Amino acid sequence: MSEVENTFQEFIDALHTADDMDAFERVANRFAEKLGFERFAYLRLAGETPTLISSYPRSWTSRYFSLRYQELDPVVIRARAEHGLFSWTGSSSAPSGSREQRRLFEEAGTFGIRSGITVPIRGGFGQTAAFTLATNDREIQVEKLAAKLRDVVQLAGLYFHAHASVGLRRAATPQALAVDLTQRERQCLAWIAQGKTTADIALLVEIAPRTVVFHLENARRKLGAASIAQCVAEALRRGLLR
Repeated sequence: MSEVENTFQEFIDALHTADDMDAFERVANRFAEKLGFERFAYLRLAGETPTLISSYPRSWTSRYFSLRYQELDPVVIRARAEHGLFSWTGSSSAPSGSREQRRLFEEAGTFGIRSGITVPIRGGFGQTAAFTLATNDREIQVEKLAAKLRDVVQLAGLYFHAHASVGLRRAATPQALAVDLTQRERQCLAWIAQGKTTADIALLVEIAPRTVVFHLENARRKLGAASIAQCVAEALRRGLLR
């Protein structure tokens, strides 16, 4: 077994023993370092509230979200549009994008995030996630690393997404465990959260509109909400739609 294969196997083994978000961060960052990178980030975009697990400096991630950089970040934009692993760089030798995007890369560079490789991940109900290994090394050739490590990092991103999603559900408030929403109720609520109408959902899940209303009303009663809008907000707050 090669060194890269050993690193991947250790990563998978460690994911199975991770029991909180700090543990997931340590596991992924160790994996990144063994592959020649310095930092990692897992960003999940669902609705208005992004979810981040990363070893990036907290001062950078706080600034990133306070300025809503996820809406103009070229890496995030590519992750939303593409399906395969890609490399990226924010170095001045490869300027691209708008003035705001170039400034974002310049700022990221001051926090030690200059280039990397990213795995786009598609989730249900329009969710997008991205698993990134990043470095501050100006000499590193990310294109060559991406070609060499493509299969391993692609699988690592998918494995991390699957395990972290379960971990995030477990970290939800205890009320989430006390409410027993059916799969169909969750499905209908998730589509409502994405802005779909009752008629839209009926077509998407192939049931009658009145049946959609039935499932939504059941969910509303279970969550003690006064309206479907409040029901969706409560389900999101409790982590039921993650």
